[in-house]
Amino acid sequence: MEYRHTPVLPAEVTKYLSLHPGSIVVDCTLGGAGHAKRIADSIAPTGTLVGIDQDDAALIAAADTLRLGRQIILKKGNFSELDRLLSEAGIAYADGFLFDLGVSSPQLDVVERGFSYHDEAPLDMRMDPAGGGLTAADVVNTYSEAELTRIIREYGEERWASRIAAFIVAARARRPVQTTAELVGIIKDAVPASARRGGPHPGRRTFQALRIEVNQEIHVLEQGLRSAVRWLVPGGRIVVISYHSLEDRVVKRVFSELASGCECPPELPVCTCGKVPVLRIVTRRPVVPGPQEIEENPRARSAKLRAAERV
Repeated sequence: MEYRHTPVLPAEVTKYLSLHPGSIVVDCTLGGAGHAKRIADSIAPTGTLVGIDQDDAALIAAADTLRLGRQIILKKGNFSELDRLLSEAGIAYADGFLFDLGVSSPQLDVVERGFSYHDEAPLDMRMDPAGGGLTAADVVNTYSEAELTRIIREYGEERWASRIAAFIVAARARRPVQTTAELVGIIKDAVPASARRGGPHPGRRTFQALRIEVNQEIHVLEQGLRSAVRWLVPGGRIVVISYHSLEDRVVKRVFSELASGCECPPELPVCTCGKVPVLRIVTRRPVVPGPQEIEENPRARSAKLRAAERV
């Protein structure tokens, strides 16, 4: 399958990264290089683009799209490994970072990856299938009922989390749950008919929760954000696009913490904590797509962009 990628909020990403020729920019979620192509054009001819992705198909597609040359460096890995990846890339600092979170359209569209609840496929959901590690089938078939309830409630924000977990445990006692279609059937049995009549697909939140758990997305997001800020030069920008409230809350919290100063009790006459802001928040409220972009790219509808600047 051709690795197509329609970038979300492309003009806004360019605007908030505040790019210029000669900039060193790191795209931490390269995907099909939709954003990276625009970034490379903005920083040419003397800029450097480092593109990071853990998906081999994305790296192959990006190499074709970017026509390697023009000081473009592609690295395979997760953005939780930024320190190692950027050291290997041979750069000393960065003027900008982009994080475009979540699952890209091509990953959803390749049925065998197991991300979609619309098609039957093995329960996988790993961003890097070649890298081994935990699969969604492992989570579904080995986690305790309490653990399943926690991740479905916390990562999926699913009101029927405990019921879905109980139904999964009962189903796997008969035989292991191996496919996306089997899991969807269990979820539909667990969610009352009245709750299934309106709103999104009943499996959406549980599938999201499993994907986040399999790939440890919340942990690696916070780790990646903090690492990126350390590599930014003063005046450098970090831009993050998230697609669900859990991710957005992490971004907002980390930005807010790094943008705050002294935390000493107000009654102290002088500061003793020594904490100073390292970021200035550029977007007080998240930037969202307009109606036209959502109509042209429905997967953009839940996107929220936040940006901050190193001080």
